[in-house]
Amino acid sequence: MSVGIDLGTSYSCVGVWQNDRVEIIANDQGNRTTPSYVAFTNTEILIGEAAKSQASKNPHNTIFGIYRLIGRNFNDQSVQTDMKHWPFKVIDKNGKPIINVEYKGRRKNFTPEEILSMVLVKMKETAEEFLGKQVKDVVITMPAYFNDSQRQAVKNAGLIADLNIMRIINSPTAAAIAFGMNKKVNGEQNVLVFDLGGGTCNVSLLTIEESVFEVKAVIGENHLGGEDFVNRLVNYFVKEFKRKFNKDISSNARTISRLRMECERAKRTLSTSTRTSIEIDSLFEGINFNTFLTRTKFEELNQDLFCSTLELIEKVLLDAKISRTEIHEIVLVGCSTYIPRIQKMISNFFDGKEPNKSINPAEAAAYGVAVQSAILSGDSPKKIQSLLLLDVIPLSLGIETTGGVMTPLIKRNATVPTKKSNIISTDFDNQSNVMIKIYEGEHAQAKDNNLLGVFELCGIPTAKKGVPQIEVTFDIDAIGILNVSAVDKTTGKSSKINVTNEKGQLSKKDIERMVSEAKTYHAERKQYAQKIEAQNSLESYAYNLLNVIQDIDNMKRKLHDAAQRSIIWLENNQEAKKDEYEHEQKSLERIVDQIMNGLVNSTKISS
Repeated sequence: MSVGIDLGTSYSCVGVWQNDRVEIIANDQGNRTTPSYVAFTNTEILIGEAAKSQASKNPHNTIFGIYRLIGRNFNDQSVQTDMKHWPFKVIDKNGKPIINVEYKGRRKNFTPEEILSMVLVKMKETAEEFLGKQVKDVVITMPAYFNDSQRQAVKNAGLIADLNIMRIINSPTAAAIAFGMNKKVNGEQNVLVFDLGGGTCNVSLLTIEESVFEVKAVIGENHLGGEDFVNRLVNYFVKEFKRKFNKDISSNARTISRLRMECERAKRTLSTSTRTSIEIDSLFEGINFNTFLTRTKFEELNQDLFCSTLELIEKVLLDAKISRTEIHEIVLVGCSTYIPRIQKMISNFFDGKEPNKSINPAEAAAYGVAVQSAILSGDSPKKIQSLLLLDVIPLSLGIETTGGVMTPLIKRNATVPTKKSNIISTDFDNQSNVMIKIYEGEHAQAKDNNLLGVFELCGIPTAKKGVPQIEVTFDIDAIGILNVSAVDKTTGKSSKINVTNEKGQLSKKDIERMVSEAKTYHAERKQYAQKIEAQNSLESYAYNLLNVIQDIDNMKRKLHDAAQRSIIWLENNQEAKKDEYEHEQKSLERIVDQIMNGLVNSTKISS
């Protein structure tokens, strides 16, 4: 069985094609989106709602916003910035960020891929509970502007979760599928999808005609979303607390975690109200923190971030060579698009054109990948079989050539899957080896871009520089993962590299170990849940039994009282007639029957 999973920075969502439509699946709490939270305690691992609900009590061991670590280096500026806001511990291991937590009384390290795999497992379990069968094949979303390292890291998370990722789709592209499926599109239409979630902002421009969805351009910012808006609120109220009470709460993890939860609630409330209260009992050293926040103040604190989202819209229009007046529909995706100011700014940018609100921003991407999963698994009906999705890569891919120049082989916004080749040669006479450096990015100088990998082609026949003909080929699959090969045209000697194994990515051995450990964690979670279920069952039965015993005592007392009343009646009515005695006995029998029936019903309930 295949499903579609929308993996989000703050929340995740799963959907399946069933009964000729997409079904968004509710979790065990009845909610259609699940917090992307993982928590470690002295007894178990919690994922989703259970993890988030105890975050303020267990801040150092509750992980969130994992998408902001995935595929990154420890020294990345964004990682260092985020670490200031996270209560959990992130350490440096061989240049990569590792999450360090206390689990079952011991310190333990987890990679971002392992944490993300746990969120995937939770979504998998949610789908399996609903479907009543095992789920193995998935299509998942990711932020459109993820680079090659981040994409591979997400793929590895899927492997650790024991899932077969059939395809990874940019989240705004998935949302466009949802829009196209729910709205009859007449002729060719240019659709701009604005995706503002918890951690990222991505903008895609697509052309939709009948069942063909062609992405023209995509742009994004991986560090711009609801989490950043909440961070601004947290910083503001930390300063307010300092101003009011002359106490600095910034270094107290539990206090900040409680404040953060209240700021998240306030942000959501201000999407529908112009003012909300902030009330936290005994926030710090017994001090109650009671204040308020207006929508105007929230907008003021985040105005520069809001404006940054419009810059992305301008860039995507420029890349696609389409003017704002040529946009037929604007589709909003992601929970942060509920913010009224965001909606107003977008409408003003497009000269008053109102965004289309026909799809649920929180579920749109999950809807799209659910459709795609049905198509790829062969489970799809005729009405979606003809759907053709042409997605793109967000960043140019190339090699370093003479003078340190970045020579793109595949330019950004090229449709995937794709394969491109280029001929290079030697830089000096009698050169027998060529070092090929692979980069990702838009800078003219290779060193300013992201180095993906390095490999060497050896055994080139000696000749004057520029004479050897070496064909370098870049091959990107549907998931967006890059493979590079080089062939000496004269000798036929070749070399290739799977870029995914470079730059600190997880090795096959690492992944195998993590898969094994993930199965152990899953088994432990299942065993613990079964133990708690058995514990609750026994506790419930024991208390019911006590209630039955109490009921029996009450019934014995009622029977005694009824019998005593009849005896007293007898003593006072020695001269009564036959039918009076019979009437009194029937009255006593009715009382006894009622009491005994009550006892039988009570016993049935306990069992």
